[in-house]
Amino acid sequence: MSEQHGSGIQVIDRAALLLDALSRYAKPTQLKVLSADTELHPSTVHRILQSLIYNRFVEKDNNGLYKLGPRLLQLSNRLYSDIDIRAVAMPYMESLRDQLGETINLTIREGDVVIYFEKVTPNRMMHVQQVIGSRAPLHVTAVGKLMLAMGGEQEITAYVQRTNVPAYTQNTLSNYQQLHKDCMLSHERGYGLDNEEAEIGVGCIGVLIHDRSGQVAAGLSVSAPIERRRKSWIEAIAQAGKDISTALGYDPGSF
Repeated sequence: MSEQHGSGIQVIDRAALLLDALSRYAKPTQLKVLSADTELHPSTVHRILQSLIYNRFVEKDNNGLYKLGPRLLQLSNRLYSDIDIRAVAMPYMESLRDQLGETINLTIREGDVVIYFEKVTPNRMMHVQQVIGSRAPLHVTAVGKLMLAMGGEQEITAYVQRTNVPAYTQNTLSNYQQLHKDCMLSHERGYGLDNEEAEIGVGCIGVLIHDRSGQVAAGLSVSAPIERRRKSWIEAIAQAGKDISTALGYDPGSF
């Protein structure tokens, strides 16, 4: 790789390649996989990863696998420092939780995954637990499929080529035809569904949240044991998403 490639500072370009590669994996990843993905020599990958770990941009687990670190999530949240999405969304999330009696999630997109960066949980023993900071591939989440649909056919095609849409359960939409159809249907009706595609026994309903510029700012979803999930919840979830978007300054009439 040339010293003048990209930004002109080789180590920064290579670190960016590694971070981008890590963002495409929902689970911790082997060094050799990252090396193949970025076409960097394993020793180079190891050296840069050590620096990224030191600066908390990457974490290494007990199995020697790598994942994005907490500092990136903190920086992502600061993108909205002028308007704290979590603070704006929280009362609507709490109201929705009280109405439905299930876990409500706030997610943001990072590369080919969504990150769970806020949640509210019901006061009941059996409920879905989402870990703040955890990641899930776009194609197995209700909001992720809506986010893919925003980019149209080209975005979905590129995602499938990059990720090979791995199956997490027997219900995962793991080919282009299935995923494209569901993404477009989700976009048309304004909400997405996860029908036990990420985890058996768990179903989600999700909508998108828009900011004042009209861009997708986040995703709002409800996660519940599949036997308790009801499509009658859709109207309440959609309304909460619209209310949060309005509170963020979004005016659909302007776009």
